[in-house]
Amino acid sequence: MEKRNRNPWVDDDGREIRDFLQRRIRQTDAYKVYSEKYGEKSDSLKIMLNLKKPMTIFSWNGERDTLFSSYDSLSYYKRFLNTGVMSMDPYTGHIKTWVGGINHKYFKFDHVKQGTRQPGSTFKSFVYGLAMENGYSPCVIKKDIAPQFYIPNQPPWFPLNADGSRGHGESMTIRQAMAQSVNSITAQIMQELKPENVVEFAHRVGIQSKLDAVPSLCLGTSDVSLFEMVGAYSTFVNGGINTEPIFLTRIEDKNGNVIEIFNPKTREAINEQTAYKMIYMLRGGTEEQGGTSMGLSRDLRIDNEIGGKTGTTNDASDGWYIGLTHDLVTGIWTGGDERAIHFPSWLFGQGGKSARPIWDKFMTKVYADPATGIVKGQFKRPSSGLDMTLDCSKHELSDSLKMLDEEPWDINH
Repeated sequence: MEKRNRNPWVDDDGREIRDFLQRRIRQTDAYKVYSEKYGEKSDSLKIMLNLKKPMTIFSWNGERDTLFSSYDSLSYYKRFLNTGVMSMDPYTGHIKTWVGGINHKYFKFDHVKQGTRQPGSTFKSFVYGLAMENGYSPCVIKKDIAPQFYIPNQPPWFPLNADGSRGHGESMTIRQAMAQSVNSITAQIMQELKPENVVEFAHRVGIQSKLDAVPSLCLGTSDVSLFEMVGAYSTFVNGGINTEPIFLTRIEDKNGNVIEIFNPKTREAINEQTAYKMIYMLRGGTEEQGGTSMGLSRDLRIDNEIGGKTGTTNDASDGWYIGLTHDLVTGIWTGGDERAIHFPSWLFGQGGKSARPIWDKFMTKVYADPATGIVKGQFKRPSSGLDMTLDCSKHELSDSLKMLDEEPWDINH
């Protein structure tokens, strides 16, 4: 997908960054060569950077020849949206798919492990995972009202929902809240369990990047890699065992003698009860009304349990989707090569529109090819059985609802 009819490099207020190309040209090889030859303040440098010359460029219809200056080339390539894709077997850690970008010859950057970006709502799984570990039921009722966070030397912070509101006061289970990606309820749980504990949980299940223990972390404001996210989500599928993703299993010499064997590093991160409850929570995206994974193809969902979570950053620069089945975890990231490059609007940039369709097409092809060994099925249940009912129709909700009705909520405070 190419962005047209506008320059996609904008600041936090949505205004075009006028000197974007002038700044970025300094990072190109052409600038380094010409500036060394002519001097950084010379007219010759400017002339050479604007001089059109024959070159072969990437296009969605294959390579084509054109006349471009260095500035033309930079502007052209910065308008492409890129992607990163990674799949892994959650049990063995074997990486099945690794796509670092749309074309390595022309975009030499790995968006799976080399790049880190804000994960948006895909990070919510670690907030809810901690809740499951602390005895919350997926059937716990919350009201869609943004809590207030008091931060030293700063104005109080209210998390806004995707529609820009502080909530509408609607009561729902936390499974429904996660399925619909309701920010206000995620923030309530963050407030109850504390940011530093969410950080510890995320690191335990597989996130390695530094995370800021601040209230906004519940909305995915700390940078992580796609590599980390896929590995961490795989912990839920693997019954709480974190398996480090690997892509080399052994090295042989030219005669077939094994020089070295690589075994994945594993450790128990959470218990299998917590892990399965999170699988059940993530399945809500395809099973609860308004779930952000409900748009997946019907053929994918027939006779198949799917867990999934969309993610979008507020400035529409990143779209995410993490999809889980019983034998494969796949993560998709989409966006520009730089944070300043945004989707035309939040509507187009949201993970459900940008990343989820890629997962849909990918899994459709995976299931259509018997050679992959990936088949539809159900997630593993805990070997010891469940320690609570996950059927909310059988859950005692009356006391929770009564308590909520008695609380002095004010959605305008």
